[in-house]
Amino acid sequence: MTQAEWFFDFISPYSYLQCEQWDRLPSDLDVRCRPVLLAGLLNHWGQKGPAEIAPKRIFIFRQLQWMAEKQGIPFRFPSGHPFNPLPLLRLSIALDSDVAAIREIFRYVWRDGHLPSDQEPWSRLLHELGVADASATLQSPAVKQLLLDNGQRAIEHGVFGVPTFVVDGELFWGADALDFFLDYLRNPGLLNTPEMKRIDSLPILAARKS
Repeated sequence: MTQAEWFFDFISPYSYLQCEQWDRLPSDLDVRCRPVLLAGLLNHWGQKGPAEIAPKRIFIFRQLQWMAEKQGIPFRFPSGHPFNPLPLLRLSIALDSDVAAIREIFRYVWRDGHLPSDQEPWSRLLHELGVADASATLQSPAVKQLLLDNGQRAIEHGVFGVPTFVVDGELFWGADALDFFLDYLRNPGLLNTPEMKRIDSLPILAARKS
């Protein structure tokens, strides 16, 4: 059985769209879901988030709506974005990063358009997921530490964004990389062709001034 890791953040609608295509993954693939704080990855690599660049923000919001409609995936932006995803990330970790629970949390945000600050829907979600004491659960030192550990693990793998599948030390980033990932699973030699090897070692001929 092939083992892979999936790094994601609930702040990412692309992660939601990929999660909604989970049934495309082969049955013999064992995936360990790892919630991470995207902001931590961006800070580590010195990047801006897509929604932090004003023209890009408008484009990707439109593109996401188009992608969801084209793929027949129910989709609704919450009341604001970016938002604080920490309660959602900690909730998923407290639920052992179970795929079914992760899917429900994603749908809470990106199908139904809710945030943790929406009191009644949030209470209802916690009840449905069997979380009786939200404060103790989300403030658990063990839960907080595991989120930090996931972030460090992502950086050690070279993960720079979400969603990202990691398998055999190779990264497949973005909702639009799912077909690339699936092709690699069918043919790991995909990345060993002469041209793939050549572009892996292309030199940097110019760099922006900081």
